Amino acid sequence: MQLGVGTVLLALCLLAALGLRQWLGKTRLERVIFESDTPAGKNFDLALLIAIGSSVLLVALESDRQLDSLFGPWFSGAEWVFSTLFSLEYLLRLLCSRTPLRYARSFFGVVDLVSSIPPLLTIGIPVGQAFLIIRVLRLLRVFRILKLGAYLKEADQLRQALVQSRRKITVFLLTIVALVVLIGTAMYVIEGPESGFRSIPIGIYWAVVTITTVGYGDVAPVTPLGRCVASLVMLLGYSIIAVPTGIVGAKFQQMQRLQPTLVQRSCGQCHTTSHRAEAQFCDHCGAGLPS
Repeated sequence: MQLGVGTVLLALCLLAALGLRQWLGKTRLERVIFESDTPAGKNFDLALLIAIGSSVLLVALESDRQLDSLFGPWFSGAEWVFSTLFSLEYLLRLLCSRTPLRYARSFFGVVDLVSSIPPLLTIGIPVGQAFLIIRVLRLLRVFRILKLGAYLKEADQLRQALVQSRRKITVFLLTIVALVVLIGTAMYVIEGPESGFRSIPIGIYWAVVTITTVGYGDVAPVTPLGRCVASLVMLLGYSIIAVPTGIVGAKFQQMQRLQPTLVQRSCGQCHTTSHRAEAQFCDHCGAGLPS
């Protein structure tokens, strides 16, 4: 029954999307939906952010059994509305995009699809609720909507710094693994089952908790030698924390020095917004850029 209603609503969304494209025109609709450099486009995106935030809040509230027992019908009705609106928005993006296949395969295209149409078709089915929380990823659009392109550039530089530092970080992590195995084994020998170190895996668990400075306290040394070793491990943990930070930080600074200056110019073909200042063509699709 639920699936049948969802299918009917999806068909109505498709008809509404086709009607809006015919009424407003594909070019105008594309600029409103994909760009935020006009008042209409910015208002559309801000309204979309509010709807996404409200939908995510709804999912969180609905997970509370007491609230769900009191406001269950209201939650269900609101979810029908949100799923219908998001499905309509996704269909509009497909219908007015110059490159619908590129949009459908992009990160936001996949997120838009998974967080709109499947929830509409599976409302009332428990497995369908898993799709709803994916909508929180759509809030990432706030960076584009509010023109925070610099933050996106910094995030991309950080990602590249992590990728380029992966070998050093891998060596560091393998060293830590070997270290906690040695420390855990030593503590098992020093303390023994009488102090709670009933096996080597428990000793390794204690070493991980201690060297990361978490310190749950469920297992603790009681002998003088064990406490001396624990003190050294605690001090070692503080120094270890700085190692991956220094590796990534040095690579990040190096990339910032080598990074070309980017400006905000939107490509009319693939909608990429950041390009090199001297670029005449889009680095992603090769289309000409506006001067």
